Amino acid sequence: MEHKNVKIVTADPSALGLFGLAMVTLVASSQKLGITSGVSLVLPWAIFLGGIAQLMACIYDAKKDNVFGATAFGAYGLFWLSVGSTWLIQNGVFGQNLAKAVDIKQLGFAFVGYLIFTLFMTIGSMETNKVLFIIFVLIDLLFVGLSLSTLGIAEHPMHLLAAYSELAISIVSFYGFAANVLNRHFKYEFLPLGKPFGIFVPKK
Repeated sequence: MEHKNVKIVTADPSALGLFGLAMVTLVASSQKLGITSGVSLVLPWAIFLGGIAQLMACIYDAKKDNVFGATAFGAYGLFWLSVGSTWLIQNGVFGQNLAKAVDIKQLGFAFVGYLIFTLFMTIGSMETNKVLFIIFVLIDLLFVGLSLSTLGIAEHPMHLLAAYSELAISIVSFYGFAANVLNRHFKYEFLPLGKPFGIFVPKK
């Protein structure tokens, strides 16, 4: 008896990843802008939407052999889990000794590392679509603001840069999530994402 090879189709996880990003940045930006206070109720969104949802998108993008998508969603998913862990440490969940020993500049250097990562990913996003490129540019601005403010450089203006960049990331990510869902659901371009720039990869 012959068994035919069955091709397993994996749905594009971009919508889930972008929705997770949109939700966590919306809630986190409300705290940075002073609309809300504390991080107690930012934590669940950081862990589940910022972390787990994007890690799920990473795994499914990896199954689709999408190195760019898997790397992006994986790196930012782990970022939000790390941020959540940082908040837990700062609030004494793992003990007061650990909380007292915090050197906030170490977090600043972590933000610098993510800024470097995001700059390279921004180059790659230019050959995906324009909405994703805008999101990455805004993430660049977010990490510039987070890095400098955490390292004590122009703290107030850099904090505001991070806050407004994060809110803008949320708005554009909501659009990107909606476009990915509705375009595939309706089977035509209901919401445009914008074509790749065609700078590094020639347009077909």
